[in-house]
Amino acid sequence: MKSDSAQLICESLACERGGRQVFSDVSFAVPAGEALIVTGRNGSGKSTLLRVIAGLLRAAAGRIELSSGVDEASVAEQAHYLGHLDAAKPSLTVAENLQFWARFLGAPAAASLEPALEAVELATLADLPAAYLSAGQRRRLSIARLLAVKRPVWLLDEPTSALDAQSQGRLAAFMRDHLAGGGIIVAATHGPIGLDHPRELKMGIGR
Repeated sequence: MKSDSAQLICESLACERGGRQVFSDVSFAVPAGEALIVTGRNGSGKSTLLRVIAGLLRAAAGRIELSSGVDEASVAEQAHYLGHLDAAKPSLTVAENLQFWARFLGAPAAASLEPALEAVELATLADLPAAYLSAGQRRRLSIARLLAVKRPVWLLDEPTSALDAQSQGRLAAFMRDHLAGGGIIVAATHGPIGLDHPRELKMGIGR
């Protein structure tokens, strides 16, 4: 995953939703091993920008590229997207939820998911239906997806939402490890997320 020349490049991006321009002419490049924090008021397009990079929304204009990535894979296929919703199926157990997402994201069938559950302190709840999890536990289950399947780009939308102080510190450690391994992080946030000296992109209404 690590490459000195790897970069996530977004050039002249624009997005429209419901006939309204959310943002336009957004450009940045994030090298391997670095994080970009996207800030701005509600409605400025932070979440929309992440969804465009993740391939969940179509850009009205612009270019998205991961240099030194896998040539035959799109940026979306090389990225993890952690959104507002934790996407846990209530009737499945904690382990079954993670297994579903790991397989969906391309993990080998024989891959062990226990280390990811242990890392987020959910291993003892592996057989518990997700319906019984607290909001913070569901968030930790979503974070386990980042650890279970290795992808170079993490797109995180308010990643500390619903997490207590201890879990926030654990997430910060995961992010630092990801960056140390040559990963890239783009995070939309209203506050600090535990990273030292990240780059910053401030979104504005109508930008």
